[in-house]
Amino acid sequence: MNVIFLGPPGAGKGTQAVRVCERLGIPQISTGDILRRAMKEGTPTGLAAKSYVDKGELVPDSVVIDIVRERLAQPDCQNGYVLDGFPRTVPQAQALGEFASIDAVVNIEVSDEKLTARLSGRRVCLSCGGTYHVSTLNGATACEKCGAELIQRKDDKAETVLSRLAVYHAQTAPLIDYYAQRGLLKTVDGAQPMDACTAAILEALGEAK
Repeated sequence: MNVIFLGPPGAGKGTQAVRVCERLGIPQISTGDILRRAMKEGTPTGLAAKSYVDKGELVPDSVVIDIVRERLAQPDCQNGYVLDGFPRTVPQAQALGEFASIDAVVNIEVSDEKLTARLSGRRVCLSCGGTYHVSTLNGATACEKCGAELIQRKDDKAETVLSRLAVYHAQTAPLIDYYAQRGLLKTVDGAQPMDACTAAILEALGEAK
């Protein structure tokens, strides 16, 4: 099954993609991860991407699309995959449709208000990468796993969150209509508890047991 996960920043796409992939035995294709790997390995498309990143510029669609195309052609994707973070725009979706057959698109829906509270309250461990939320920390400022300091990422500050959501609504939200018109869209409530959200996604994909 070839699946795309859509949803605003903080909706839990990455977490749910990992869970669903483990259940279905297919790889999670995170655009950020494969972009970094291609740059690290020095592939032709990776070097092309690095030339933009080094200048502080956005990697153009054509390069991102080539990297996704290369990744989906690898043997572990032959039985399916979950695309997390791609496509981000309708032109990217149109390009994807030229070399990939998508079976379902899961839209993880969460309101802007809940996302702002969720993201602006997130704290991340500088050392091990563990994530927490201020609502469960009870004032603690150190990681319970390794004792390192917990910080708020710049991306998670309230004003940045609102800016990221504005970009999402302008650029990525149109994909919801794009895939709905093609009969591929499955919308799931991303505000529910993590296990319930996973179960709802699997049910939407016809994989509930």
